[in-house]
Amino acid sequence: MKKYILAFTFSICAIGLYAQTSSTAEIEVGDTFEIGRPDAAQYQHIDFPKPNLIIKRGGLANYKRVEGNKVTVTSVKEKKDGTLLVKLKKADGSRFFGSHWQVAANVKEAMASGELRKI
Repeated sequence: MKKYILAFTFSICAIGLYAQTSSTAEIEVGDTFEIGRPDAAQYQHIDFPKPNLIIKRGGLANYKRVEGNKVTVTSVKEKKDGTLLVKLKKADGSRFFGSHWQVAANVKEAMASGELRKI
């Protein structure tokens, strides 16, 4: 009987420790990334604005110029379904496409596809 109680207590403690670990510990505000080349024709996991919105705000909708830019994480948010959303700002302080200060990204999916690389 003591073995069962000890095993039950151990499993409850292990579950409690697992529940306290968070995926936000690996990505923090201030981390630097580099924007890579997308696998598809467009970026799927970095939410760049549509070309018509860029043009309306006075920018140039050239997605090839974004590749290789260094970006900094300004905020980290974990959604209920487990996705990790971050807001990215250019490290040099300029705007994306000359019109947008920051963009959002699903960081786990973007790193897996090669759209973001950690520096």
